[in-house]
Parts: sequence; structure tokens; C-alpha cells
Amino acid sequence: MSNNKKSKKKKIIIFSILGLVIVALVLVVILGSKKVPIISVQTEKVEKRTLTQSVTATGKIYPEVQVIITPEVSGEVVYLAVRDGQKVKKNDVLLKIKPDYYAARRDQMAAGVASSTASLNRVRSDYNRTKDLFEKKLVSDAELEQSKTAYEVSKAQYDQAKAALNQTEEDLMKTTIHAPMEGTVTQLKVESGERVLGTSQFQGTAVMTVADLSRMECRVDVGENDIVLISIGDTARIDIDAFPNRKFNGIVYEIANTAKTKGFGTQEEVTNFEVKIRIIDKDVLLRPGMSMTAKIETDRRQNVLTVPIQSVTTRMPKKDEKKTEGDESPDVVIVTLEKLKKKDEPTVKEVVFLYNEGTVKMVEVKRGISDDSYIEITEGLKEDDKVISGSYKAISRELEDGSKVKLDFEKKKTTKQ
Repeated sequence: MSNNKKSKKKKIIIFSILGLVIVALVLVVILGSKKVPIISVQTEKVEKRTLTQSVTATGKIYPEVQVIITPEVSGEVVYLAVRDGQKVKKNDVLLKIKPDYYAARRDQMAAGVASSTASLNRVRSDYNRTKDLFEKKLVSDAELEQSKTAYEVSKAQYDQAKAALNQTEEDLMKTTIHAPMEGTVTQLKVESGERVLGTSQFQGTAVMTVADLSRMECRVDVGENDIVLISIGDTARIDIDAFPNRKFNGIVYEIANTAKTKGFGTQEEVTNFEVKIRIIDKDVLLRPGMSMTAKIETDRRQNVLTVPIQSVTTRMPKKDEKKTEGDESPDVVIVTLEKLKKKDEPTVKEVVFLYNEGTVKMVEVKRGISDDSYIEITEGLKEDDKVISGSYKAISRELEDGSKVKLDFEKKKTTKQ
């Protein structure tokens, strides 16, 4: 009997211990699940800096002034006076088109003018004689009117022949093409012996391009969201692929009023505006078609409060934040114009998280301009506040007002390096 009692006591003790262990484990699991997670973050102080806001765009180098040479008459190129890359002065001969046809037409028109001149002189004499006879009342009004008409017709024929002669002489002159400006032949598209078309008949053949390479410009395409930031006179810092170790300076001097749209009606549709930047540096020979990237400085502000650009994020306001005093009860809903307008207002707010002894405080801010690393804060912060600067995951998704955090010094140190 005593042995049975002892074994029963042992079993009771063992089961009691097991029960306590199970209860302890359950409590640990329950309490552990309610434990607030601690998020690793990095911080940075709010400091005053000088910020330069910029818009970056890519494009090509072009001459600021260039002329595409197109002949006004058609024919065979019999003389080519220049080669690609040659410098020319204004009125230098560039090429000649075979003049035989135009010279023959000139001679033909000259003969027509001589014939018209002789005819006009004869008719003029007849008209003058008829006028004298009419004054002596020896001829009738009809005869005088007939003589006058013959004179006017002959004069018109002479004027027409003279105009035709002038046109053929001008066409003959156009067979020799002169340089319209001082510059460099940047494109030569014909050879001696080729036939070209004149603009008087068709679109015309572009035979060459003469450009002033001492005045070069950049032409870049800027998106519709950034074009509103750019103004005439903005400074640009230019990187040209052919000169990797040098930055060039430029000034925006022309902004297109009309957009260029690519991929219209498709998902890849892009709307850009062309911006022209005059290159100030003159000590390097730049060639048309070189690739470049321009950083256009659109705004510059000194001594402004700044935070790392990644510190500013967005959050949706909570439901209780949207309620205001005097809201109607759910049973009575009054729709006003004010409320209809408020529905269209964005509900997302921009915030930063301030560090305060192991927790964070979410603060709504208003921002100004930004550069590649920092952003201006116009409202919501003061100098030397500690803002959360990383990680991106923590700032963009994990942190909320009152979240517990710990400083991750290792990551912060690595980031600075």
C-alpha cells in the first residue's frame, strides 16, 4: 500500500511539473507575440546647406549656325571647289553646275528682246505719227485708238521678253554656287559629275552643309514634368563623351514651345521639349554629332534646412485624423461644394521620422528644392533635429509614429564611407 501511495505522489509531482512547464511555454509564446519589434535605423542631423536643383538631359552637339546648301537650278556638277572639312569664306565658289543649257536659253531670250525692241520702236513711231495726224484732224478717233492699242501690246511684249531674259540670266548665275557665310564644310554629299535637282522644280538636292564651328550648342530633350523648371539664362554643366576629364559650361538660350512626341498612342509614348544650350567654352574644337549630357541648374538656395533625400517619405493619414469637429452624424449627410472639392484633394502627406531615445516621432513636413543627395525642408523641422536616414525599407514601409528603434552604427559608418 505504501509503495502505491509513493508512486501516485511521484506521478502527481511529475504531471504538475509538466503542467507548469507547458503553462510557462504558453505564456512565453503569448507574451513574445505581443512584444513590439525593434527596428534597426540610421540617423542624420538636420543641417543648413546650399542646394542646387538641376535637371539632367542627354543630347548631341550642333553648330549654332549652319546652312544647308541646295542648288536652285538642276544639272550636272562640273566643278567642285571644296572638300569635306574645308574652311571657306563668304562668297567663295563652292561648286558649278553645267551652264550650257542656261546659256543657250539666255541667248534665245536676248534675241527675243532684240526683236521686241525693234517691233516696239516701229509701233511707237507709228503711234506718234498717228497722234500728230489726229491733232491736225486728218485721222479718226478709231484710227488713233487702234494705233495706241498696237503700241501698248508691243510694249507689253517687250516687257515680257525683257523679264524672260532677266530670268535666264539669273538662272545662268545660279549655276555657280557661292558660300553664304564664313565657316566649315561639315557635310559634302555630292561629287563632280553627279546630277542635282534645283529647288525651283522639286525639293532640291542638299549638296553640302556649311557651319560656323566657333559657335556650338547642345540640343537636349527634356520631359514635360521637368521643362517647367527650366528658364532662359539657366546655367548648364556639360559632359561631352569625347572629353571625359573636362566639364564645359553653357547657358540655356532657347526652349521649344511645341512638344515632340514619340510612340504616340502606345504605352511607350514619351513627350519631350527641345532645349538649346549655348556652349561658352571656345578653346576646344567640338564636332557636330558628339554625344553629351547636360546638368541644367534650375534653382540655387543658400543656408536652407536640409535632410537626406531618402528621409522624406509618404504616409496615408489615419481615419481619426480625417475627422474634424462638427462632422455630421452618419444618419444625416449634408453634401456641400466644399466637401465635393475636398474629395479631389490628395490625402497622402509627406513626413519624416525624428529619433528620440529609442523611439521615433512622425512629423509632417513641407519640402522645397533638392539636389542629388539632400532635400530642402521649409516647414516642420529645426536645425540639429535627428531624422531617420535609413534603411530605405524602414522609412518607406516599417516605421510608424512611436515605433521602437535601435541605432545601427555599422550600417551608418559603411554608408558614410
